[in-house]
Amino acid sequence: MSATPAPQPQDSQTVAERQLCGLVTGLARQIADHVRERAARLDLTAPQATALRELTGPMTMKELAERMTCEPSNATFVVDKLEKQGFVERRPHPADRRAKQLVLTPEGAALRARLVGLLVEGGPLSGLDEGELEQLQELLRRAAAQH
Repeated sequence: MSATPAPQPQDSQTVAERQLCGLVTGLARQIADHVRERAARLDLTAPQATALRELTGPMTMKELAERMTCEPSNATFVVDKLEKQGFVERRPHPADRRAKQLVLTPEGAALRARLVGLLVEGGPLSGLDEGELEQLQELLRRAAAQH
C-alpha cells in the first residue's frame, strides 16, 4: 500500500494567482455571454458583433483579426457575411495596392453605434467608473506583457 503524499502548503502568491485566474475566466465568460445576448437583439452573431465593435475606422483584415483575437480566415468569414448584409465594404488600401481596407458603410456605422450602446448598457464592467476601468486595463496590460 502506497502512502498518499501530504498536501503541500500553498503560498499566498499561488493562492492569489489561482483566484485571479478564476476571476478573469469568469469575467471573460460574462463578457462573452453579454456580447452574445446583445448581438442577438440586432440579429447578429457574437463574432459579427465583435467585428463591428472593433471596426473603429478603416483597417486591414489582418488588423481586424488581431483586434478580434482570431485567425484572419475566421475574420474573413465574418466580414464576408457583414459585407453581404451591406454593413462593410472592402476598398483599396491607400498605401498598399495589394491590400484592402475594411470600411463601415453608413448602415454599418449606424448599426455599430446601436451595438456599442447596447454593449455598454448593463455590461459586466458597467459598475466600474472611468478611473477604475483605466486602472484595470493597465494592470491587465502589464500582466499580459510579461509573457
